[in-house]
Amino acid sequence: CSSDLETLAVFDELVKAGKIRHFGLSNESSWGVMRFLSEAEKGVGPRVASLQNAYNLVNRSFEVNLAEVCAREDVSLLVYSPLAQGYLTGKYDHGARPQGSRTQLFNRGQRYETPNAAEVQLEYNTLARSFGLEPASFAAAFVLSRPFVTASIVGATTLAQLETALSAIDVDWTDEMRKAVDAVHQRVGNPCP
Repeated sequence: CSSDLETLAVFDELVKAGKIRHFGLSNESSWGVMRFLSEAEKGVGPRVASLQNAYNLVNRSFEVNLAEVCAREDVSLLVYSPLAQGYLTGKYDHGARPQGSRTQLFNRGQRYETPNAAEVQLEYNTLARSFGLEPASFAAAFVLSRPFVTASIVGATTLAQLETALSAIDVDWTDEMRKAVDAVHQRVGNPCP
């Protein structure tokens, strides 16, 4: 696409001017990443360094093709929405909409309100509690346990939410947890891609 070439030309100018060191993509497909990489190999612009895509327990679509592309092409994954816009924290279980929550304030949760999504989110949140963990910590620990994740971007509104998200670093992600999560995933797939 000519827009890919135009985008790469702009980023090439920014790198050469010393305004940025690297550039990344967001919400991109395998084909899109490979197009940018192919053009960079032709000398059109800088090489893609990172990809920022959603990845969480209810959206593991990155694993289908992008994980291979990023691994083979040395492109880092910067995960956004590891808590599925808060649906993997447990606060929205059973249709709850707490005062001041994002779903109560904004109309942006459609990705996480697909058919059967609430049941699957509740199942993962219940699974987290069965391991003695807060759902948010469990969901964040899952993301951090993945070998292809370079960084996880959390969106905390309060200090308590930030502390819960950061507590995932201390979770020992066990083989039992992996098997339990994979069993759910095999049955329900990606309800919120």
